[in-house]
Amino acid sequence: MLFLLIQGISYSQRTFETVARTEGLKAMDAFRTFLAIPNVGDSRADLDRNSMWCRARLEALGFKTQLLETSAVPLVLATRTINPQQPTVAFYLHIDGQAVDPSKWDQQSPWKAELKKNVNGKWQSLTWDKLQDPDIDTYRIFARSSSDDKGPFIMLTTALRILEQQKKFPAFNIKVILDFEEESSSPGLPEAVANYKKELTADALLILDGPMHASGEPTLVFGNRGISSLTLTTYGPETPQHSGHYGNYIPNPALRLSQILASMKDAQGRVVIPGFYDGIRIDAKTQNVLEAVPNEAPAIKQRTKIGSVDAVGRTYQESLQYPSLNIRGLQSGWVGKEKRTIIPATATAEIDVRLVLESQPEKLIASIQQHIEALGYTVLDQDPTDTQKMKYEKILKMVAKVHYPAFRTPVYAPAGVWLSKALEKYYEKAPVKIRTSGGSVPISPFVNQLGVPAIGLPTVNIDNNQHSPNENLQLKNYFEGIETLLTVLTTPF
Repeated sequence: MLFLLIQGISYSQRTFETVARTEGLKAMDAFRTFLAIPNVGDSRADLDRNSMWCRARLEALGFKTQLLETSAVPLVLATRTINPQQPTVAFYLHIDGQAVDPSKWDQQSPWKAELKKNVNGKWQSLTWDKLQDPDIDTYRIFARSSSDDKGPFIMLTTALRILEQQKKFPAFNIKVILDFEEESSSPGLPEAVANYKKELTADALLILDGPMHASGEPTLVFGNRGISSLTLTTYGPETPQHSGHYGNYIPNPALRLSQILASMKDAQGRVVIPGFYDGIRIDAKTQNVLEAVPNEAPAIKQRTKIGSVDAVGRTYQESLQYPSLNIRGLQSGWVGKEKRTIIPATATAEIDVRLVLESQPEKLIASIQQHIEALGYTVLDQDPTDTQKMKYEKILKMVAKVHYPAFRTPVYAPAGVWLSKALEKYYEKAPVKIRTSGGSVPISPFVNQLGVPAIGLPTVNIDNNQHSPNENLQLKNYFEGIETLLTVLTTPF
């Protein structure tokens, strides 16, 4: 019999492989319909349509759904009680997606999913009947949120549908938490956790988000960095001035901003601001966890086409244990066809600071401000007045925000041992255990306020173009994601 409850089952033959593939293909029409609903955060109507679609799919699987109202966009909570005496495992996913620039996509629309295969290094569109081809694992579905994060939602609901068809029950009670503002830092999530403690409490929280390890092996992620953001603006002339008349005389705000930014790091990419790395200690036990992760450096270099890396840590995994300071955007004057010979009026840098558990966000932000002030700048939190511009030699406006802190669950916590054993038994290999992921998810309120251990269970391919044009999901990951979730759902906690 294909489906047996975990007790006594032998996983050596990948019990769920065939049914995951068969039912995954049957779910493809629903997946394409789901992807066709735009989900960018600036349209509440679209987010509500996504919410209704998800609720209907979960209710069809026997879940009771409710909206958790906040001052922002409501979360969806779906619950299914198998046995009140059993533990409860919650699954967190986000349904909103990053904004799109359709002109950068190699297809008609980011909301119209396309099936593609790689032919001589280029992605070639296929008709959907090509899903009947004998070898489709390397084919990919291209659409916004195909991997981040609608794909994992379809994997989860497909796995649940398989159990229902086979008249089998999950091995624990389930809560599904759907966030519709994750790409906007989930402003309503802390409020929801505060107001709906009983509803959201669980024995473990699994995060179905993010990519697997570069090796493609089963992966568990035990922590995520938090995030703060800063906007820095320097000021020059009231209006752009002719660079011939005033070059060498009127200071250039773009140059000044560049000097500020360059002063924050050394030539090896390490932040030189005093106190930025305070509290970080890589002890022997932690080092063993980091070194157990397969080396990603060659794959990262090949995929991103870089010849060197920063030296914050000795390895990629070690680098993720420290807070980062990243310049994510610069703007001043004009470039390209619109370039002109001027001294610009302003220059702006957008910065994100990724936080680790040891980071004190407010302290890091204060240290950045103190560093800038030590360079001779008067730092304001709003645009300067004309009087201030003429009074102070150097002015910088700094607007900072802490979006959410980091979290980390011990690798050897009971929830981690449960997941590790389940995956190792099924795949006959230990999963890759990542202590801290570089990305950020707004899960810390669950860990810090509710005491729920949170672990990431990523399923999508690492080269999925997350947040970028031509986002995609590899079919191999899609099928194996269903398989992995079937394994978890049928393993008693």
